[in-house]
Amino acid sequence: MAKVPVQFTLNGSEKAEFVESGTTLLNALRDKIGDTSAKGGCHQGTCGACSVIIDGELRLSCLTLAETCGGADIRTTAGLAEGGVLHPLQRAFLDAFAAQCGFCTPGMIMAAKVLLDRTPNPSREDVIEALSGNICRCTGYEPIIQAVLTAARANSQNAA
Repeated sequence: MAKVPVQFTLNGSEKAEFVESGTTLLNALRDKIGDTSAKGGCHQGTCGACSVIIDGELRLSCLTLAETCGGADIRTTAGLAEGGVLHPLQRAFLDAFAAQCGFCTPGMIMAAKVLLDRTPNPSREDVIEALSGNICRCTGYEPIIQAVLTAARANSQNAA
């Protein structure tokens, strides 16, 4: 297969790589760039573990071709912490024990981040809807929902 150049911004840093045509963003991130925070669960777009934010939109990196991301701004959970301090969502997930095995956690956090960026004070129903594309086999979802609501409250208090 032919190699194609891909250039994008990943968590604030410019990246340029050559990947085989048809390489998914998930595989480019993990295998070429070394960002293993997005997880490859189903590789069919049903589990949400590979969710990343591309230009402000939640996207499944297992279904996104790397070569279509030229010039994009891509965020993964690896880029949420700043200066060694966890992002409020990451802290809330830990505090609520919402990251049991941890496999679904990056996708859940990215879905929650998009929600909170758009809806700073979400209802429980908003959270459930935002997380509906993500599957968790460990927690039964309640700790995850509570973590997102807790992070929203913390953000509201910090903004006040």
